This record gives sequence, C-alpha cells and structure tokens, in this order.
Amino acid sequence: MNTVAPLIDTAAIRSEFPILATSTEDGRPLIYLDNAATSQKPRAVIDAIRHYYEHDNANVHRGLYDLSRRATEAYEGARDRIARFIGAAFADEVIWVRGATEGINLVAHSWGGANLKRGDEIVLSVLEHHSNIVPWQLIAERTGAVVRFVDIDEQGRIRLDELRAVLASGHARIVAIGHVSNAIGTIHPVQEIARLAHEAGALLVVDGAQGAPHLKIDVQALGCDFYALSGHKMCGPMGIGALWGRRELLDAMPPYMGGGEMIDYVGTDGSTFKTSPHRFEAGTPNVGGAIGLAAAADYLDGIGHDALWSHEQELTRYGLEVLGGTDGITIFGPHDAAERTAVFSFALEGVHPHDVATIVDVEGVAVRAGHHCCQPLMRRLGVPATTRASCYLYNTTTEIDALARALERARAVFR
Repeated sequence: MNTVAPLIDTAAIRSEFPILATSTEDGRPLIYLDNAATSQKPRAVIDAIRHYYEHDNANVHRGLYDLSRRATEAYEGARDRIARFIGAAFADEVIWVRGATEGINLVAHSWGGANLKRGDEIVLSVLEHHSNIVPWQLIAERTGAVVRFVDIDEQGRIRLDELRAVLASGHARIVAIGHVSNAIGTIHPVQEIARLAHEAGALLVVDGAQGAPHLKIDVQALGCDFYALSGHKMCGPMGIGALWGRRELLDAMPPYMGGGEMIDYVGTDGSTFKTSPHRFEAGTPNVGGAIGLAAAADYLDGIGHDALWSHEQELTRYGLEVLGGTDGITIFGPHDAAERTAVFSFALEGVHPHDVATIVDVEGVAVRAGHHCCQPLMRRLGVPATTRASCYLYNTTTEIDALARALERARAVFR
C-alpha cells in the first residue's frame, strides 16, 4: 500500500525523538498517532531544558548575580524567539502562559471583563475546543454578554454566510475561532474571518493550539488581534505556551492575576502595575519551559515549514485514500487535503470508538477516542464520540497502513 516517496527524511527526524525508539509492552514498535493531544519531543528540546537546569537555573529579572543574569537573558531571549516564530512586531507582545487555554482565559477575563457589557455578543463556531468555549461562557455570565455559535457545512467548514449574518446584528465584540480544528483537522480561513470581524467592529481571538505546530504563523498577516498557542503541541514541553496580542490592546487591559513580578508599586493604599507583558505574568515563571519552547521553535524552523507542510499534506492525502477505503469507516472533515491537517477523526460502523482504540492499541497503534473536548461538534456530527488518529512530522505512510490493518482487525472482531 505504501507507495508515496517521503518529502522529508522521516528516518533522520525519527532518530531525533528518543521516545519513538521505544516499544509496547509486548515488544511491538510504537506507532504514535495522538499528536493532536500532545507531540513528542526531540532531543534538542530535551537537551535545552536539561542544560538550563544543570547550568543556569535561577529566578529571573531582579537577581544581580551572574546566574540570575544568564537565566534572565535566556528567558527573555526565548520570548524574542517566539515573537519571531509567529511574526510578532514586538517581543513585548508575547505573554508567557501555561498554554492556549490560559491564554484564551486571559483575554476573556481581562479584555472581556473590562469591555463586555449586557447585550454584547461573543461569536464562536460549533467546531471549537472547550477551551475556546467555556472561558467565553464564564465571562458572558459575569458581564451579561451573549455567546452565539456559527454552524459548519457538511464537510466541517465554518459557514461564512452564517458568520456574516450573525455579525450583521452589530452587537458582536469578540469573534473567537480555532485556527485548526483539533477534532477533524479543518483549517479556518482566518484572514477572511479577521476582515469580517473588523468590519463589524469586533476583535478576533485565534486559538492556535493546533495551528502553530503545523502552519507557518504570521500574526500580522493573519490580521487577528490575539493568538494563543501551546508548547506541547509543537514539540515543546508541557506547561508553557504563549499569548500574542496587539500592543495597544494589551497595554489597555487590566492584570489577569495579582502577585509578584507584575507590579510597579505596592502600598497599603493600592498598587500600580508594569506594562505588558510583565503585568500579565504574576509569580515565578516557567523559565525552563520557555527555553524549551524556544528550542522547539528553532527545531521546527530548522526543518522548514514548507517541507513540514508538504510532508503533512502527503500524509493527509494518503490517509484519506487508505482509511477512507476501509469498509465501514466514515471520516469527518473536509474532503480536500488542502483544507485540513493530517487529523483523521472517524467512526467505524457498529464499533464504539473506545473499543476501536483498545483494539488498535493491541496492535501497537496509539490513537485517541472520545469527544476530544468538542461536545458541541460531536452533537453537530450526530455521534457520541469518534476515534482520532493525528499525524505529525515524524509519522509515515507505513504507520497509516498499520492503522488500516488494525482497523480491519477491529471490524473482524465485532463482525
């Protein structure tokens, strides 16, 4: 079945990820197809984190000794590195957060808490991850704003005609959209959505948790106002991410949390706060995580986004053909590979997704089953859950073949 020539040297890339050399308990080689949940980490990222803790570990910013200066330089250098990775105009537009979830919560509670009022509208799509739904529901309850949802078409693409109709009310203040669907791989037309949002007087917040690992990101070209990403989806460590926002918006926003580091002055009569980004970074930061995320950006840029995208497009086309040709399988999402990433969310007729995942695990294939934190989407698709196989730069067509064989076994078991 495997007839597609590799566009990048996957064997060389796989050798840089120590975990991919491990085996399952019964000795089968690991086939890891759960990258939408978290990616594996290359040795360059692991080494960067270890080097920090072995040679430069200290708290940052106020220490006058050499170790603290080195830690501060590495930490702020990582901020500058992520700013360049996403095309930000200024490094101080990048705020360190624990991940995209915290970044979206920061915008919802800081900008939303200061600007939303009763009757204002927050516009989402039914494709959104819960992390881009629940924060907006919480701030809507607090402010009296209303959350409205835009539907998708039968291929899982946002209906721009419906978005235009919702925005025509003139009440929208925020449009919040995922760059790429974690559940079915749909790539949203962010530039067009940004134009529509701005014409309606709304801001655009982009959940980039699935966009940053797979696509070349230029926040200025996208035209959005905020962009949130998670390190662990893009070969970086867990517990670190970044929120980008336009400088003029960030400087007008109140702090998200209070504590050390984010203050300018504290007195018994009140406090004043630093400018962005530090006003949003209360407490001791995840210095090692920031350094690891910068190393991940170096790693991905070293491979090249064009090469990465070409490789993933080959996997997408191949997966749609091979998995789509398996009897009894329905794959959700766009039919055109150019409109999606290599995320295959599917239903196997007569078999519950959890049973599918259990059987393919016996074959050494790691996939995920459930609602993927997208319950509104599952209801829109008319299924309680799906099985999801998600590929990344180190995956191969051979591994997709192995998944297809495992699915045939699942069909045979439940026939």
